[in-house]
Amino acid sequence: MSNPESISHIIAKQRFFFGQGSTLTLQSRKKRLEALDQAITRHEKTIFDALALDLGKSPEEALLTEIREVKKEIRFTLKHLSSWMKSRSVPTPITLFGSKSRIQPQPLGTVLIIAPWNYPFNLSLMPLIPALAAGNTVIMKPSEMAPATSAILAKIISDAFLPEEVALVEGGIPETTELLSQAFDHIFFTGGEAVGRIVMEAATRHLTPVTLELGGKSPALVAADAHVELAAKRIVWGKFMNAGQTCVAPDYVLVEEGILPQFIKALKKYIAAFYGETPGKSPFYGRIISERHFDRLLALLENQHILVGGIFDRKERFLAPTVLGDVSAESPVMQEEIFGPILPLIPVSDMESAIRFVQNRPKPLALYVFTEDRAFCEKVLRETTSGGACVNDTLVHLSSHHLPFGGVGPSGMGAYHGKEGFRTFSHYKSIVKTSTRLDLPLRYPPYPRWFRHLMNRI
Repeated sequence: MSNPESISHIIAKQRFFFGQGSTLTLQSRKKRLEALDQAITRHEKTIFDALALDLGKSPEEALLTEIREVKKEIRFTLKHLSSWMKSRSVPTPITLFGSKSRIQPQPLGTVLIIAPWNYPFNLSLMPLIPALAAGNTVIMKPSEMAPATSAILAKIISDAFLPEEVALVEGGIPETTELLSQAFDHIFFTGGEAVGRIVMEAATRHLTPVTLELGGKSPALVAADAHVELAAKRIVWGKFMNAGQTCVAPDYVLVEEGILPQFIKALKKYIAAFYGETPGKSPFYGRIISERHFDRLLALLENQHILVGGIFDRKERFLAPTVLGDVSAESPVMQEEIFGPILPLIPVSDMESAIRFVQNRPKPLALYVFTEDRAFCEKVLRETTSGGACVNDTLVHLSSHHLPFGGVGPSGMGAYHGKEGFRTFSHYKSIVKTSTRLDLPLRYPPYPRWFRHLMNRI
């Protein structure tokens, strides 16, 4: 499905299907989630192959970061969906005597999910799960930059759902533009800030609410008292997974000058430990998604002091894990989200300087602080703003179903994962039910002279 007529037709079919109440029951929602889970299991081998073709992902990394996370989210949602769907009674003020109040979650309607290319399986299906759990019909648009994964997603969706339940639109900019011209009840977008602005502008024409999962330059702060070996190990893991093409990857490191030589030595050690002396031959190291992004990354290396890596192969779209030293805050590599396997190191005289450095820049999607000082840790978390944060680790906050995931300011708006995703795709309707057995006459005009005095006292 890609032409404008078919897009508008399927949206109309989904709206009709939703209007029939076919998505409202707990049983119907669970059935759709279970169908998705079963379709993923049936196509698992092809999913591995697609992720290897698009991004050079090993089966282990694909399982860890893509398939497993989606299946965990489905299971968690199935376990808790019944309680999430229940209406909740709330107190009723005395002025509404004779009434009862409650809040009832309700699906939004027909929603659009636009997914990115870096984790094309995970980030297509993770928002689909709460959208279905909340009782919506869904149009999905995977990234055309990961064509093999887009193709298997289309097969999974057609295998698990009727088009009026969930439909997938393949294609590029024309298809996305046509989708954004349509009226939806919610748009969920994951991607870069520039396209996020386009999505938000398009949504304003229909007053459509949006969730934007964007990115930004997520810093890592390494204090002098940090466990340097472990800090380097976890930063290497978080930075170079998926060849650095992760929205919450550590984008740069602010490290105290006194431990800089030790930290660099540890970085080199763990890059070699994870990917060998020739990372291009490692089965666990991925590739850059496209030539355009490959060229962009090479341009960021110009006139930089390369401490580790810098080796590349254009034909393979391979860029080795690369660490930069003596990086200026004004250099091009510090002006945009890197989104690749390049790690700038910025030495600081003390951690107060590191905090000010972060404060003076746009709010990032994630922040990582490495220290053994609890008071300093709390100071960093209190005085900086980020979508999420980890202490003495990287990336792992994404894997908790109990933590909302989302950005703040230019790194995004809104959140999902676990119950927060259900909230995102639901409207919480306020309901007052008033008894017909009692009708207080004071609510109706004409009002007596003492009415205002009584109201002020109440």
